[in-house]
Amino acid sequence: MAAGRSILIIEDDDLLRRTLTEQLSQQEDVATVTAVATGAEGIETATGPAGPFDLILLDIGLPDQDGRDVCRDLRRLGVRSPVIMLTGADSDDDTITGLDAGANDYVTKPFRLAVLMARIKAQIRQHRHSDDAVFPLGPYRFLPAAKMLETAEGKKIRLTEKETAILKYLYRQGRMVDRETLLAEVWGYNSGVSTHTLETHIYRLRQKIEPVSGENTLLLTESGGYRLAGPG
Repeated sequence: MAAGRSILIIEDDDLLRRTLTEQLSQQEDVATVTAVATGAEGIETATGPAGPFDLILLDIGLPDQDGRDVCRDLRRLGVRSPVIMLTGADSDDDTITGLDAGANDYVTKPFRLAVLMARIKAQIRQHRHSDDAVFPLGPYRFLPAAKMLETAEGKKIRLTEKETAILKYLYRQGRMVDRETLLAEVWGYNSGVSTHTLETHIYRLRQKIEPVSGENTLLLTESGGYRLAGPG
């Protein structure tokens, strides 16, 4: 799991909620843990300014509504974060209805933290490689599926398909990518496109996304290739 992940816990059991918050907060690859006790709070938090979260832990037996209904509402409202449902029940029917509601995985109580962490890491890793993921990028949120960058104030920067592909590939690599590799990944190995085409797209992309015109602080050039600036 990459550094700086955020997790939302929706769990009404006070002891379990506190325990999960404390234990998950101690994981070096988890940046923030937000915990609420009801489905209504969970929906409000997941769709509010604190979101999107990298993963949601959702109890099935909440005091105000069934966790499966909460999951359906989250999906209907556009929340694409992976959801792991927590339940005291252990039956195929419960698992099936939870997955049908839009959950990605199902963990039965009591569970060992090591097992839960393995499930969390697997779901986040899988989600990061889907276009539904939302990535932090400098002052923006990067939404590949929407081909868009968005500021905290809600300003939207539209991206072309190639610009989106460039940012997505650089973000997922997390390191410098040489021009030939980036060209092949974005345009295809047999495209016959020259590196000049890539450099033109990089130039136009920088004009769109760099916070200060003329300064390359997000999309960096290194010897032989490009990389995205890391956090901070």
